[in-house]
Amino acid sequence: MAVLRDFFSTSLRLQTTLSCSRRPQLRKCLKYVKVLVSQRGITTSTTTTPFPEFEGVPNIKTHDDLYRFSLENPDVFWGKLARSRLKWFHDFHKVKDCDMAEGKIQWFDGGKLNASVNCVDRHLETRQNQVALIWEKDEPGTQETVTYGELSVMVNKMANMLRHSGVDRGDRVAIYLPKSPIAVASMLACARIGAIHSVVFAGFSAEALAGRIQDANAETVITADQGLRGGKIIELKRTVDAAVQKCPSVKRVFVYQRTGGDVPMGKVDIPLDKALSGESASCKPSEMGSEDPLFMLYTSGSTGKPKGISHSTGGYLLYTNVTFRHVFDYQDGEVFGCVADIGWITGHSYVVYGPLSNGATTLLFESTPVYPNPGRYWEMVERLKLNHIYLAPTALRLLLKSGDSWVNKYDRSSLRKLGCVGEPLNHEAWQWYYHVVGENRCDIIDTWWQTETGGISLAPRPSAPGAEIIPAMPMRPFFGIEPVLMDSKGQELTGNDVNGALCIKKPWPGMTRTIYGDHDRYLDTYFKPYPGLYFSGDGAHRTDKGYYQITGRMDDVLNVTGHRLGTAEIEDIITEHPDIAEAAVVGFPHDIKGEGVYAYVTLKDEVKMSNKEICEQLKNIVKVNIAGYAVPDVILVTPGLPRTRSGKIMRRILRQIAADKLDALGDVSTLAEPDIVDTIIKIHIKLTNSQN
Repeated sequence: MAVLRDFFSTSLRLQTTLSCSRRPQLRKCLKYVKVLVSQRGITTSTTTTPFPEFEGVPNIKTHDDLYRFSLENPDVFWGKLARSRLKWFHDFHKVKDCDMAEGKIQWFDGGKLNASVNCVDRHLETRQNQVALIWEKDEPGTQETVTYGELSVMVNKMANMLRHSGVDRGDRVAIYLPKSPIAVASMLACARIGAIHSVVFAGFSAEALAGRIQDANAETVITADQGLRGGKIIELKRTVDAAVQKCPSVKRVFVYQRTGGDVPMGKVDIPLDKALSGESASCKPSEMGSEDPLFMLYTSGSTGKPKGISHSTGGYLLYTNVTFRHVFDYQDGEVFGCVADIGWITGHSYVVYGPLSNGATTLLFESTPVYPNPGRYWEMVERLKLNHIYLAPTALRLLLKSGDSWVNKYDRSSLRKLGCVGEPLNHEAWQWYYHVVGENRCDIIDTWWQTETGGISLAPRPSAPGAEIIPAMPMRPFFGIEPVLMDSKGQELTGNDVNGALCIKKPWPGMTRTIYGDHDRYLDTYFKPYPGLYFSGDGAHRTDKGYYQITGRMDDVLNVTGHRLGTAEIEDIITEHPDIAEAAVVGFPHDIKGEGVYAYVTLKDEVKMSNKEICEQLKNIVKVNIAGYAVPDVILVTPGLPRTRSGKIMRRILRQIAADKLDALGDVSTLAEPDIVDTIIKIHIKLTNSQN
C-alpha cells in the first residue's frame, strides 16, 4: 500500500514536469492506479497540509495544527505568507490594524506593491513563453492563447494609453467587455497605473450600466463593438452609447473591435487599436500602498441601490493567491478552467488575480454551457486538457437534464479537481458531478464566499489528507477564517447541530474595505447587526460533526443563477410602470436557477390593458433596466398584499405561497386583512395550473 501511495504522489508531480506529449501516457497509468487504490480503500488526496512557510515551526505537524495557528497567530501567519507569496517594492511595518467593532480593516501598513507586477512582471524571467491565458471563444475550436510575455506587452501598452489619455491614479475606469484577453489586460493596466477598475457584467442593461458609471463617477469606459455569446451578437457599444447619454462624467470611451461590426462612433469614442498603436511596451508601475483600492465591483443589496464593494491591493491579492493555490491544490503547470464571467467576483479572483499571481494558465470562457450543444464544457475539457473546472450549480443542473451521453462522449481524464461556486449545490447535482463528470476520482470543491469576502471562505479542501468530503456543503473554514453562528437575540450559538446567522469572528486580508462613497452603509450592513463580527447575510447549519452548510440568504436578496439580486431593485423598476400601484418580489425554489424570481403586483384603478399585456411589459422593463437574468419567472396580479396592522408586507407568507408551501403559512391573525391570503392562494393555484 505504501508503494502505491508513493507512486501516486510521484506521478502527480511528474505530470507538471513532463513534456505535453508524454503526459497522456502518464495520466492513463495514473487512472488505473487510482482505480486500484480506490478498490483497496486508500485515500488519494494529495492536498499538502502545512504550507512550506511553516515547515519546522514547533507544534505545527497537521492541517488542524496549522488552522489553529492561523487563528491564534494571525500576524505571523499572514505576515509570512505576504512576504513569501507577493513581491513588494517596500516591506510593510505592521501586519494588521483591525477593529471589526468599528469596521476598521487595515493590512500590511507601509507596504508598497503593484498587482500587475505580481500577476505578470515577476513571472517573465521563468514563464515568458508559458501560456497565461487560453481564450475559449464562442465557437468551439477557435481558441487563442496569450503567453505571459505577450500579456506583458498588452498590459504595458494599455497602461501607457490610459495614462496619456488623462487617467490618473485613483480614477475609476468602467470596463464593459466580453470575457477576453483585452478585458484582462484592461484590468491589469488600471492596476499598473493605480486607477480603480469597475468591471460591469456585459449583460447588464444601459440603465444598470449608467447607474454604476454615475455612482463611481467614472470618466473612462472601455468596451467593444459587439460581443458574441451562444452564437448570438450582443450590441455592447450601443448599450454603452445609451448609458453614456446619462453620464456627463464620461470623457472617453475606448472601443475594442471584437467582431468588426458596424457601430456608430461619437465624439468621445476612440478606437482601441488606434489608441494602442503608438504606445510603448514598457510602462513603469505605480507603487501602490497595500490599502490603496485595487477595484470596485457592484453587488446587489437589500435596498434598491447596488453597492460598490471596494477591495484593497495587498490584502485582496494575497488572499486570492493563497486560496487559489490551496483550496484547489493547484499544481504548477496545470490548466485552470473557471468559466465565470469577469463581471463577477468569481472572475476577478479565480480567472484573473488568483491564477495569474500564481503563474498559472487560466481559461477565459466566452460562450455558454449549451452552445452549440450540452457537451460544450466536456468537449472543451478534452480539447484543452483542463485539470480543473470551476462552475456554478445552475450550469450543472442544466447539463444534468441533458443526460450522461453528452459527458461520456468526451475524454475527461485530465480533470483532477471539480469546483463549484454560487448558490448551494443540491445533492443530485453533486452526485452527478462526482460520479459521471469526475468518474468517481475527482474531489468536488464546493465553495462558499462572497463579493465582500474577496475569496473562498469555506470549502472541503484544504484539509487533512484523507479527510471526508460530504456532498452539497462547503464544510470547512479556510485558514484564518473563524465562522460563528448567531441567534436572533445576538447570542453566539455554541456546539453542533445548530442553525443561525453566519458571521466571521476575526478579520482576514481579503475582506472588503468599504462601500464606495457610502462608508456608513458599509458599517450598517456588515458590522452593526452583530457588533464585533462580520455579518455575511447568509444563514448556515453547523452539523453534528462541526461542518458548515449554507441555508440561504437572511435578507431580501435572491441568489439567481449564482448571482445576487436585490428584491428592492426589481420592485423599484416594476413600480415605475404607470399602471402598477405596488410590487413585492420574493424568491422560490427553481430546478435550474436554484432560485427563481416571483413578483406580486397590484394594479392602479381603471387599468385598461389586460394582465397578460402588463406582465409582458413588466418583464421587458426589468430586462431593459437591469438584465435578462433578473426578469421574473412568475408575475401574479393580485388585488392586495398581506400586511400587518402597522403596514409591513408579510413577505414570509408570499415566499411560502411562491414555493407552493400552502400548508405552512403560519399564523395570519396579525394581518390587517387576513382574507387577502386566500385570494392570493386561489390566483396562484389558477396561474400555476394554466402554466402546466
